[in-house]
Formats: sequence, structure tokens, C-alpha cells
Amino acid sequence: MKQKVSTKLGFLLALSMVIAVGRVAGAAAPDKLVGIHSARVMSQSLPWMATEAGLFKKYNLDFNLVFISSSGIVTAALLGGDAEMTVTGGVGNVAAYLRGSTDVVFIGGIKNTMTQTLVAGGNIKKPEDLKGKKIGVSRIGGNSHYFTVQALRRFGMDATKDVQFIQTGGDPETFAAFVSGSIDVANLTPPTDAQAIAKGYHYVIYGPDLKIPYAATAFVTKRSVMAKRPQVMTNFMRAMAETAKVMHTDREFVYKVLGKYLRVTDRNVLDSAYNSEIKVLEPRLVIKPESLQAILDELSATDPRAKKVKPQEMIDTRYLDEMEKSGFFDQLWAKK
Repeated sequence: MKQKVSTKLGFLLALSMVIAVGRVAGAAAPDKLVGIHSARVMSQSLPWMATEAGLFKKYNLDFNLVFISSSGIVTAALLGGDAEMTVTGGVGNVAAYLRGSTDVVFIGGIKNTMTQTLVAGGNIKKPEDLKGKKIGVSRIGGNSHYFTVQALRRFGMDATKDVQFIQTGGDPETFAAFVSGSIDVANLTPPTDAQAIAKGYHYVIYGPDLKIPYAATAFVTKRSVMAKRPQVMTNFMRAMAETAKVMHTDREFVYKVLGKYLRVTDRNVLDSAYNSEIKVLEPRLVIKPESLQAILDELSATDPRAKKVKPQEMIDTRYLDEMEKSGFFDQLWAKK
């Protein structure tokens, strides 16, 4: 009798082990996805927030985010196969498209308006005071450089003649160079601009007031990646859609994440940055054609091909359309 019980127990244990192994084997391993972002700023912080909120795990993604300053370099990395998703400014991608890299495609937007500012101290108070000054930007050809060129033009200045650009590598580096006196004026983005104001500096040009259209922060990938990994890209965009909801509805969580990744903990600085930036961040990740047209218009001065390209050629909204048609967005935003 004991032998029968022992045999039966052994069988059950063996069966349970087979079932357990089967479950482990059947559990899908997270899909690896490498992404790049080009600025350590609030508008490019969605992947950080998705990580901290557990949303990548929810959508079975193992997402690795790498920082590379400048959208042009980010685009080169994307085209070279070093990443399959980017969160970056639009100019590098549009320029690459004009050169024949039509595999590049915009699939969503975070910010379609420029919100950079020019900050200074002392007697540099008005736009005309900028003439002859050294202005710090992250990279020539990047968002900060583009904004400064556009902003100066609106005040009757020629950026190629009236100012000197100093490349720093990023927002934190620009701020450090500014505080140390290496540059006269800093091009800064939230929350770094608020840090400067908290230290007693002032705005010379406040970007949000100018409402300059531009694909300042967008999701950019390759059509070939979309074809090879449709479900992975769907899951990524759903994770980003949920993160956008968090960004717009949970201020305290946003502050916690920015504090961790940017080491900004001053409540007044965070309030100032959030209040100004959230107004222009897209709740449903819309990429606006006019934001790309603005880049095409600028590039057309040096590249005639820009006049023949329509913004719609560079956009694929299949993931956004699916979330709208399926009711995903409506259900997401209906939740408190």
C-alpha cells in the first residue's frame, strides 16, 4: 500500500513539474526594444515615466533608452540599426528623408510647438541686446539651434551674423556653461529654464509666447521596423499613450520621475516647468503636419528637395488611428 501511495505521489510531483516547466516555456519573454532620445527634458521623459510606472512590463517590453544629443546623430543611429525607436526633434529626420532615407517615419508626436527660451543675466534684457553675444545651444542643427534662429528672425536679426553659437551637448551642459560665465545667453527647455530663473536670471525671449510650430518631440522609427515588428510597435505606442495620460493627470508622479532622472527637486522649479510645458504636450500623441511643414520650409532655403515633399509623406498614423477606432483612447481617458 505504501508503495502505491509513494508511486502515486511521485507521479503527481513529476506531473506538477511538467506543468510548471510548460508554463515557464509558454510565458513569452519580454520583447527587447532599443530607443534613443536626444534631450534630457520634460517633453522627452515619457519613457522614463513608463519605466517607473511599470507600463513597459505591462506591455511585455524590455525597453532600453539611450541618450544621444542632437536629432541628427539620433537619426543616423536609427538608420544605422543601433535602435528601432527614437524620441527626438524632427529636423534630423526630415533632413535624412530629403536625402533619400524614406524609411524614416513619424508615428506620433509629443510636442508640436517649440518651448525653448533664451535666458540671460545683467544688462542683456531685450532681444536686441543679444547682438554680438555668445549663445549656448545643445547642438548646431538641433532643436535649440533651430529655435534660436527662428526667434532672432522674428526680432529682425540674422543668426549667422548677429550672434555666436556655442555647442554644449545638452540642456544641463548649457546651464552649467551659462552659470560658469562661458556663454552670455543660454537656450534652455523646461525644467532647466525654471532652474535659471530660480537663481535670479531672466528671460530675454520666452519661447512659448512665439508659438513656433515645429516637431519638437516626436516618435520616429523606420517603416521596415514597423513591417517586421508590428505587435512590438503597437505595444510601445500603447504604453506611451498610457504614459501621456499619467503625464497630464498625475503631477506628483511626474515630479518624482523628473527628480530622479534630472535631479530637480525644487518644488517651485517643477511647478513652473510643468505649468508651462503641459499646455503644449499632446494628450493623444498627435503629430501635426504643420509642425513638419515648418521644418521643410526652413530646409528649403538650402535644399530644394524640401519644396517637393509633403508632410503627410513622412507620417504614418496607423497606431494612433487604431487606438482611436478601437476606443482605447476613450477608455483610457475615461478612467480617473
